[in-house]
Amino acid sequence: MNKLKRILALSGALLLACMYLATLVFALIDSPAATGFFRASIAATILIPVLLYAYILVARLLKNRSENDPGDAESNKDQSDIK
Repeated sequence: MNKLKRILALSGALLLACMYLATLVFALIDSPAATGFFRASIAATILIPVLLYAYILVARLLKNRSENDPGDAESNKDQSDIK
């Protein structure tokens, strides 16, 4: 699992570096289509890391939620005392 995390982190860093390079290339190209590509590259450079961060937060919350599952034996004992 640890090796998979390292591979994913390295591929994410490589993707981010490629997006920065693409932004630079589109900024230097003098073409009508390059303006649209430049704007899309800037948006992807900002949005992809933000979405990945949000995904990590949601995954962490769901993991904690499943660890505190109400189907636990102690939780059922507490609920039976209430009734």
